[in-house]
Amino acid sequence: MHKNPIGVFDSGVGGLSVLRSIRELLPHEDVIYVADQAFAPYGKRTKSEIIQRADAISKWLLSQNCKLIVVACNTATTNAILHLRQTYYVPFVGIEPAIKPAALGSKTGVVGVLATEGTLSSELFQSTTQDHAKDIEVITQVGHGLVELVEGGNAESSQAEKQLRNDLAPMLNHPIDHLVLGCTHYPFLSKTLKKILPKNVTIVDCGEAVAKQTKRLLEKHQIQNAGDGKTAYFTTAIPNKSLWALFGIDAVEHMDI
Repeated sequence: MHKNPIGVFDSGVGGLSVLRSIRELLPHEDVIYVADQAFAPYGKRTKSEIIQRADAISKWLLSQNCKLIVVACNTATTNAILHLRQTYYVPFVGIEPAIKPAALGSKTGVVGVLATEGTLSSELFQSTTQDHAKDIEVITQVGHGLVELVEGGNAESSQAEKQLRNDLAPMLNHPIDHLVLGCTHYPFLSKTLKKILPKNVTIVDCGEAVAKQTKRLLEKHQIQNAGDGKTAYFTTAIPNKSLWALFGIDAVEHMDI
């Protein structure tokens, strides 16, 4: 089983930010990445719809003999991770905002969180904040239309900058020194964010933590691989080659599930 691939899925290309960290830490692991772009964004779906999609994709990844599955989406983790862990036998790694490292590193005692409405209103976010930021002021902000901008290949556009300035303006009235990105799409907005944020603000995402947890589980179950580290990419929509090319990917297969 150690030679089997890791499965990674997201509603779209956002999970590629997590995949990047996994590839850096685990270069010898084979990976199958699925973008559920035909049903994106998940933030506009009901909980039952998200569970249904996460279940269908997980079944498909298991049919490809995946030994571990990373749910590289905050919304899917919030809505479906419990169901997936209770239903299937392989380990699942979920996503949660990286509040702990931000709180530990904060000198002003104030951190910001930019996330989707579904993530900010979730029990997982509330419990994570209570556990790791008891003595820290957490300023939250919903990102409006940011997922769609990334999915459209417009992460570094003037439109993205305008939207981020609008979203972050209330937050920047507070002395935040860390900004937690609570959606896997948002790291692709980092270049634009750096134009807007004060230089003392550190951007924090969850990619490294997810990669480390994936590594821990592989070691725990003794299913590490020492292979070539190949990655295969799939999408449930008709592949937009120009979009995928922006991420350095030239081969994406369509899958119908």
